[in-house]
Amino acid sequence: MKKFFYIIITLTLFSACSEYQKVLKNEEIAPKFKMGEALYNEGKYSKANKLFAQIVPNYRGKPQAEKLMYLYSNTFYKTKDYYVAGYQFERFASSYPKSEKVEEASFLSAKSYYMLSPVYSKDQKETIEAIEKLQAFINLYPDSEYSTEANTLVKELDYKLEKKAFEIAKQYNKIAYTSTELEAAIKSFDNFIFDFPGSTLREDALYYRLDSAYKLAINSVEYKKQDRLKTAKAYYEAFKKKYPNSQHIETIDSMALEMDESLKNYSTKS
Repeated sequence: MKKFFYIIITLTLFSACSEYQKVLKNEEIAPKFKMGEALYNEGKYSKANKLFAQIVPNYRGKPQAEKLMYLYSNTFYKTKDYYVAGYQFERFASSYPKSEKVEEASFLSAKSYYMLSPVYSKDQKETIEAIEKLQAFINLYPDSEYSTEANTLVKELDYKLEKKAFEIAKQYNKIAYTSTELEAAIKSFDNFIFDFPGSTLREDALYYRLDSAYKLAINSVEYKKQDRLKTAKAYYEAFKKKYPNSQHIETIDSMALEMDESLKNYSTKS
């Protein structure tokens, strides 16, 4: 019985494949649309895409074009070809602004760009583009059923940009040796703090800025040392006021003691 069952399954699959190849090679467009839609509904998006690709030009301007273009666009999304999916959904929304699918298509277009966003350590061109696309969708459809997800995706992408900027600044701090490199680290953290005022990484950014300023001051040439110590001490006081229970408190208190000792030299001189 098992052998008979496998034979039946094999023959069925062979027949289905033969029928697909027959329709694929046929010049008639109606059977391609019919089979393409059936395959789409079965979740066989790659096969459906091949059929749809052959007939899209033939349906331009026809009543079925709207449905075909939506299905065709979605086959790219379902097969994770997000570059083409974003473009095709964008075209759909532009071509059929009154379609009942236009809102969904606009969201899926924007989400396609989100799917192309790389890990934070890589260039973030696609991330910035995805944020712009998602924000445009949110602005256009503020009450959409997709707006909650769109906002969540924007927050995720924003954090990726924050993480990228933070790690760059942190790397400056880690490798800095000369005064020029330490000043570059401080500037990078200043930029981060300004650009991302509500960041969850703000505490660490302020700590590493203080750390960079402390290193710059302690190792400074004499004629610049007092001013740099005062700047670093101001960073310390601001940090401790903002984050009195920070995990960095013990470390920065130690920094402050050393800076106070160095500042005493200038009090004596004056």
